[in-house]
Amino acid sequence: MLLSFKTQLKPNNKQITRFRQHCGVARHAYNFGNAVILDALERRKTDDSVKIPSAIDLHKKLVAEVKTENPWYYESSKASPQQALTEVRKAWDRCFKKVSAQPRFKQKGKSHDSFYLEQGTKANPGISNDGKKIKLPKIGWVRLAEPLPLAAVHNCVISRTADSWFIAIKCEIEKPNVEVNRPSVGVDIGIKELAVTSDGRVFSNPKAYRRMSKRLTALQRAVSRKQKGSLNRSKAVIAIARIHARVANIRKDAIHKLTTHLAKNHSVVKIEDLHIKAFLKNHKLAGAIADCGMYEFKRQLEYKTEKFDSQLVLVHRFFPSSQICSNCGNHRHKMPLKNRIYVCSDCGHTEDRDLNAAKNIERWFEGIFIPERSSSDAVSLTVKVCGADKPLKCQLETAMKQEANSKPIQLTLF
Repeated sequence: MLLSFKTQLKPNNKQITRFRQHCGVARHAYNFGNAVILDALERRKTDDSVKIPSAIDLHKKLVAEVKTENPWYYESSKASPQQALTEVRKAWDRCFKKVSAQPRFKQKGKSHDSFYLEQGTKANPGISNDGKKIKLPKIGWVRLAEPLPLAAVHNCVISRTADSWFIAIKCEIEKPNVEVNRPSVGVDIGIKELAVTSDGRVFSNPKAYRRMSKRLTALQRAVSRKQKGSLNRSKAVIAIARIHARVANIRKDAIHKLTTHLAKNHSVVKIEDLHIKAFLKNHKLAGAIADCGMYEFKRQLEYKTEKFDSQLVLVHRFFPSSQICSNCGNHRHKMPLKNRIYVCSDCGHTEDRDLNAAKNIERWFEGIFIPERSSSDAVSLTVKVCGADKPLKCQLETAMKQEANSKPIQLTLF
């Protein structure tokens, strides 16, 4: 199985200079290819015979026109501008298919710097790894923050986040051994809690951005007070980038732990096929939804279930998992977000809202019976997010006792 590994590099000042030089070459080549394609599209309006250049055409034009006038291209690896031209052509292909917007020109310091390196010839392999260091073409041996698998490296990507440099490589690994008899599980993704599983486990949401929002606000105000182009302003911008990187790392760490637990310990993992972009249009919840990393959760489950020989099942996004009783399966009523406890008027079953949804997701299958929504609810509870409960009907005492007995197990990831 082919997997990608990413780890931090510990370069010295000379190596950082070489990294930035490679990034500059890749950025220059990308902008050159983007300008050539835009010019071809402009000329095509009056002449239909004009063809959009391919990645190979762009590279030939780059060698003939740009490299001869800019000898500093030869100080970097030839793979970096080649891959940049391939990327800009793929970006335009996505634009022609109306999958993404028109590619923009890259600006120095305003985008994540990265460049591509590939294996050389047998006489000069270029990329090699001894566990503690990795040898890169035109750069030399660079220290690693943590060891990488001792396997043949065909290519790699060097990228910058804040003021740290990372390397990503692809390696062929064997699938790990897992237990034969593993249960299936349903997962309800939320905002208050990162996820609730059908077996009663709760994975807490770290809410990293919310925790560091005050610090970010203070740093952003500090940047606005500093003069543009000054050294102090660049230092303050790096401080903001470090906070954003820390937020992203905390979020990824929580999702990695959750997805690994689900894929490793269960044979079938069922999640809702949510439309994340539609959720982000809700301006009241967009920040909280983005802080959960829902898209990354699905992406990681896709390859981790393959790694651990599990099966990922996407439940239909319109399946009313929060409205159906998980005990009898015959009752359904409205469940606004403010109602945190589900109470069935038919069988009297009372359960946490997210746990009830997770159980319904776990028992979902194609063609499952979905009851009609009840016109009037026999029992309704209004529970605030802060935890203050206010009864609206006389059955509150019994409902709260049952809810306390079926309270999910709280698991903290940090």
